[in-house]
Amino acid sequence: MKDLLGMEPSREDCEQEERELENNGLQFELTRRRFMQTASVLSAAVAVGLPGIAVAETSATLPVTLKVNGKSQLLSLDSRTSLLDALRDHMELTGTKKGCDHGQCGACTVLINSRRVNSCLTLAFAAQGAEITTIEGLAKTSEPKDVSELHPMQAAFLEHDGYQCGYCTPGQICSAVAAVDEQRRGALSIVSFHTGKTDQPEMTDDEIRERMSGNICRCGAYPNIVAAVRAVSRGVSA
Repeated sequence: MKDLLGMEPSREDCEQEERELENNGLQFELTRRRFMQTASVLSAAVAVGLPGIAVAETSATLPVTLKVNGKSQLLSLDSRTSLLDALRDHMELTGTKKGCDHGQCGACTVLINSRRVNSCLTLAFAAQGAEITTIEGLAKTSEPKDVSELHPMQAAFLEHDGYQCGYCTPGQICSAVAAVDEQRRGALSIVSFHTGKTDQPEMTDDEIRERMSGNICRCGAYPNIVAAVRAVSRGVSA
């Protein structure tokens, strides 16, 4: 610590000052100074990455069983692992995409007990015991050979060209599956209240846009995505 003139005091000066503080009963000031000195050293060490300075970590690896697409798998994960990272890095289910990793783009959307969630914001341990469905588990078979073996929503996205680069598409499809199911169960959206259609609202384009608003498409394929969801909601698509 430098003095008012910007000079670095010598070690002897510091020790003398600390003895005077201690002799005068100023233990609080002494403790504060030692805390500041220690904190400064640790902060500098962490900043420059000096070896030998142990940074406290609170991680813990624990067993967890996740049931994904009908299959249970025992994993050993850091308790802080997100469901998204568990799926992609530990179960090789890379169909679920990492976009913003902050719950804002919807690329990581999966279904937990048929409800859509952002897997980047969900701890893997919180999903234990639940039925998790990813884009890989939507089709009628594990390795579909043609459109007839796809989920109707997957087929509709193909039919209506509801994608461009395709990165957000798995999340869009999972979200769309849940959105149609929610509408069929009578769940309301803010559009339902705005239009006054709170008794089994129709899946209008406005309803679709509102219910899908948590899924972002940077390519701007929204018109075709709406068309695909509309077709499935009306039973028009396969």
